[in-house]
Amino acid sequence: MSKENEIMDFLVERVFEPILNAPSASKELKRGVNSTIRRMSRLDARGRVRYFWAAIVGTERSIPFARRMRTEGFTRFEETIDEFRDRFNDAWLNA
Repeated sequence: MSKENEIMDFLVERVFEPILNAPSASKELKRGVNSTIRRMSRLDARGRVRYFWAAIVGTERSIPFARRMRTEGFTRFEETIDEFRDRFNDAWLNA
C-alpha cells in the first residue's frame, strides 16, 4: 500500500467515514469532508501530513469546520493526533 493510501485509510476510518455514513451529519459537514478528501487526494504523503498539521494548528477554514464536527459529535483530526504523530512521523515518511 502506498504511503498516500495509508494516510487516507487512517483518516477515512477514524474521521471521514463516520461522518459520511451518519444520517445525523449535516449536509454541510458531509460536503466539507468530501472537499477535504478531494484536496488531500491531490497531495503526496508529505503534503497530506502537512495538511493534517495545518488543520490542527488552525486555518480560516479548519477552525470553524472542526468546531462544527465537535458540535455534531464527530471525531476531529485533533482526537487522532497522538496516533497520527506516532504513525506518520519523519522516519515513516523517509522509509
